[in-house]
Amino acid sequence: MNLKTRIGEDMKTAMREKDVARLESIRMLRAAIQRREVDDRITLDDDDVLAVVQKQIKQCQDSITQFQQGNREDLAEKERAQVEVLQSYLPEQMDPEEIGRLVIEIIEETGATGMKDMGKVMALLRQKLQGKADIGQVSQQVKSKLQA
Repeated sequence: MNLKTRIGEDMKTAMREKDVARLESIRMLRAAIQRREVDDRITLDDDDVLAVVQKQIKQCQDSITQFQQGNREDLAEKERAQVEVLQSYLPEQMDPEEIGRLVIEIIEETGATGMKDMGKVMALLRQKLQGKADIGQVSQQVKSKLQA
């Protein structure tokens, strides 16, 4: 079953179970997927859907930060619940050590020697880590390795 179908089935299940919080999160995700399909005039495959899920998670995390700064813990908690639902659609996350080994492997493979080569390294890492790791954290690891 592809990811879009699974999301649709989960939405139906949430409706039947009257799980309002989960239903709201899934509807938000489906709307983002449909918006991307309409805007780009394409049908998204699983990798594209994963990218949408990751973008939604990042937006929720940014909102959590803003709500915490504004002392709105109730809204931050709602966003945390949405992140939890969205993360259920991501593949199993890689551990930091595994990511570190992959970063070193890609740096050696590309022959990267400094920050000017970061784009090449990140392009390959994005392909290999799509949905399996937070690209922001991966970027930090690449920076630290290239600056060393």
